[in-house]
Amino acid sequence: MDESTPKARVLIADDQTILREGLRALLEGEDSLEVVGAVDDRRDAVRSVGTLKPDVVLIDLSMPNMDGLSAIREIKRRSAQTKTLVLTAHRNEEYIRAALQAGADGYLLKDPSRAELLLAIDSVLRGKPFISPAVSQQIAVRYLQHSRDNRRPYSLVNTLTGRERQVLKLIAEGRRNRQIAEHLVISVKTVEKHRSNLMHKLKLHNTAALTTFAIENRLAGKANGEDSSSPTEFPRPTSKITRAGR
Repeated sequence: MDESTPKARVLIADDQTILREGLRALLEGEDSLEVVGAVDDRRDAVRSVGTLKPDVVLIDLSMPNMDGLSAIREIKRRSAQTKTLVLTAHRNEEYIRAALQAGADGYLLKDPSRAELLLAIDSVLRGKPFISPAVSQQIAVRYLQHSRDNRRPYSLVNTLTGRERQVLKLIAEGRRNRQIAEHLVISVKTVEKHRSNLMHKLKLHNTAALTTFAIENRLAGKANGEDSSSPTEFPRPTSKITRAGR
């Protein structure tokens, strides 16, 4: 590494102590990288972005406090130039799609080789998205099956009521039940009922899956005459960003 080239600053966010310390030890051995912090809570990760100013955040989707998608959105809001690389055990396609839509620059499974981890970090720092080969192959296979079967994922949209579409749109934007209730001027219990009905109708089982469905069916934009803009949605930078450019 050229001594005149600044090291890329890395923040690790994972609630598993062994993994967190292992990542730190591995990355600190790289001349081109500097680990500036390691936290076990997503809220701490969001706060640390402002104080530590990392170039890339390695973030798990399953830590305490604040859902992972909201954390990624908030990191991008606070520091659009900071790259986010999801490091997770979730292989489901809906998690991958939802994470990328939230603003993640890469998606890496928690069993990477040292070479794959370093390649993923280097890729996102150069402005190139990275997805673990194991899950990218899975996505490709499903896409091909979908094309052959000629099935459209938004046929179930017609089963939703207007209110259910509104609730689904807000879920996809990362709103919590109480926020949705306040926005639509309904009770939290009513929101919970709509959420349950959506999962039953769409045969989906978690928020990430609902978010993916809304995105694929273009329900995360304008719905029922509402403005598609939202304080929880932020444009991703399109320019190529490298550490040296900061």
